[in-house]
Amino acid sequence: MIFTIIKKNSYQDSINLMLLTNAISATEGVNKAQIMMGTPANKDIYKASGLYTAELESAESNDMAIVIDTDDENKVNEVLEKVEEYLQNQAISNKGQDYETVRTWDRAKKALPDATLALISVPGQYAAEEAEKALDLGLHTFIFSDNMPMEDEVRLKKKAHEKGLLVMGPDCGTGIIDGIPVAFANVIKKGRIGIVGASGTGIQEVSAIIDRLGEGVSHAIGTGGRDLKEPVGAITMMDGIRALENHAQTEVICVISKPPAKAVRNEVVDLLQSVSKPVVAIFLGEKPTQYEGNVYQAYTLEETALIAVDLAKGNEIKANYNSGNYDVEHIELKPDQKTIKGLFSGGTLASEAAVLLSDALGLGSEITNEDGYVFKKDGHIVVDLGDDKYTQGKPHPMIDPETRARFIEEAGADEKTAVIVLDFVLGYGSHDDMATALLPSIKKAVAHANSEGRTLPIVASVCGTVSDPQDYHAQKKLLSEAGVIVKDSNNEAVRTALAIIGLKVNDVEKTHVEVTAPAKTFDLTVSKEMGDLVNQKPSVINVGLKSFTDSIVAYGGRVVQFDWRPIAGGNEKMRKILALLK
Repeated sequence: MIFTIIKKNSYQDSINLMLLTNAISATEGVNKAQIMMGTPANKDIYKASGLYTAELESAESNDMAIVIDTDDENKVNEVLEKVEEYLQNQAISNKGQDYETVRTWDRAKKALPDATLALISVPGQYAAEEAEKALDLGLHTFIFSDNMPMEDEVRLKKKAHEKGLLVMGPDCGTGIIDGIPVAFANVIKKGRIGIVGASGTGIQEVSAIIDRLGEGVSHAIGTGGRDLKEPVGAITMMDGIRALENHAQTEVICVISKPPAKAVRNEVVDLLQSVSKPVVAIFLGEKPTQYEGNVYQAYTLEETALIAVDLAKGNEIKANYNSGNYDVEHIELKPDQKTIKGLFSGGTLASEAAVLLSDALGLGSEITNEDGYVFKKDGHIVVDLGDDKYTQGKPHPMIDPETRARFIEEAGADEKTAVIVLDFVLGYGSHDDMATALLPSIKKAVAHANSEGRTLPIVASVCGTVSDPQDYHAQKKLLSEAGVIVKDSNNEAVRTALAIIGLKVNDVEKTHVEVTAPAKTFDLTVSKEMGDLVNQKPSVINVGLKSFTDSIVAYGGRVVQFDWRPIAGGNEKMRKILALLK
């Protein structure tokens, strides 16, 4: 039987409700449960999961919808008690906070008149409207929200550029502004390497390796994953590069991008050749054969960090940073064990793994994401479990282990699996102990393989630093003691997995060539607002997820919490009418 309870005017952010759903689903006697706000998009998720009921018709975007599938009607009250307890605990945890909470933009600006940045994490259909308001108030915007139409992104970024402001996002997961981690980010020492990245976990991997090598990061400016696509034209990336060029404390610039549009990529490189500072650039999937002028193009994220550190220290730049011995002794596989299963929580880490696997198989380094798989051929798979296909109504796999645990067990049951590759991404926003959360499934997969006479090696990397909220060394130790082969980078982990099945990446020795100045000249000056962003600690209006205030407060930023609710109770028709009347 399916039971539906609608809690009117009881708005909660999506991550809270996803975590609450997981807790409720674990209740004995509950077959299935889902708790979401009553938005049209969420109603579609209810339909897809077989939990849609007639009662959901009346739910609006500001109403909490609780749907429970159970054979025992008494379980409904038990679930409702757990929901009330969870919400009460949330309310208690918000008391005693050392920042002000407001409900309107006017009050937010009065509470923090010198605010420079709006951090927006509202549901996607509302994000563009809130970002527009922030820009009109003269604020740079960091848009964590996803599912924004491309035309809105282009419009917002053009408007920001004209106003001398920066739009980071949408779907921007990671940033570091003057040492302050923003959204999903690691705690990185401040230093002289600046990053602009169209990639969340790409920024995390590069910045974490830089930190562990003893250097630091001045800023890490996320752009959102679509910034280098043709319609957007790298507006944010190019403005971010200009900002770092004008930032005195930044001595080396890093650029990180998922596969870009060719014309946009070339425009970015022309700009990079025009700046005065040395640059390390990675366009994932491109396999460079030379360094060109002041632009040192890398093939892997680890190489990006290593070159940046050598440039910062004034060391000689090597022709090849990827050479090394990745062999693992005493692993005997059965003849049918030939495939690698890469199960990733980080999208860019998954893409890097796919590039290296494709390269080692002799298929080239260009990849395409198809049907939720970054790579799928001859039994080999690399999957980004943070893809929309796997996160509809569920928390991101950096937060919740459930989806990845299932994939690990399925990979262990496949007699052709030779090795499983995993990433563990630490930092603010991520699960507080993912190693412990996934070890039961890892052990189960290995035990199942052993019961069938198979050895099943697990190779993992931990993306993080010793200053992260999780214990970096403890996470590595937990995995190692459980028999997991733990490497220092995703690059090393993937190459180790390749070595286990007798493959290796075909690396090249890069030469350094001088280049003539680009025919096109660029204006490298920046606005006062852009200068303020990179030369001052950010003052932030946080619109949405309260948890994003934690890192800002912890590292010396100022913040006011905008306790956002859908306008007109989420009624779309009324919301549009109100917008027209303003």
